Amino acid sequence: MLHLAYILVFTIVAFLAIGNLIRSLITLSSESQRNYPPANNRRPVPSTPKYVNNAQIHPELLDKSGNPIKEPLLVMRSVSVEDARKQLNSLYNSSPSPARDEEEA
Repeated sequence: MLHLAYILVFTIVAFLAIGNLIRSLITLSSESQRNYPPANNRRPVPSTPKYVNNAQIHPELLDKSGNPIKEPLLVMRSVSVEDARKQLNSLYNSSPSPARDEEEA
């Protein structure tokens, strides 16, 4: 009896999946046939994002005068392995550690 229920549920799920696939293909086909207006007739995109005018912006995204930053937020620079090791060692040595304090005492 359990086998029949399993086969019935699997058949229903398979029909739903195939129906969804057919609907997606029809939608994709109709979307690809749609004609869009030329790009030069569209409204110009404002240079500042919409959220700047309507909502409060995070302080880290503002420069010293209060204007939004228009530069990349992540700037990576190359660091040699020795420099990275020195920085990590200095951070490790400057952090308080109860185990290290007990050893020194």
